Amino acid sequence: MATLTLKNVPENLVEQLKGEARQNRRSLNQEAVSRLELSVVLRKRSAAETVAALRRLHKKLGRGPILTDAFIDRAKREGRP
Repeated sequence: MATLTLKNVPENLVEQLKGEARQNRRSLNQEAVSRLELSVVLRKRSAAETVAALRRLHKKLGRGPILTDAFIDRAKREGRP
């Protein structure tokens, strides 16, 4: 595997990333790699593919509201006039 060195990373960003790493029970490096992977993968997905992936995850977790189109539309409008 390759090594990547980042320079001039704002301290507050590092602290936020460390906090996220703790919440996700990952090392700082694992959290950074995971987020980089996600940012690259998500850019290649269409909206339909992203929704399908979220539905698969929801089914796997087996809890929470059902992600129907109606639910998603209502969630998008919630709090808006």
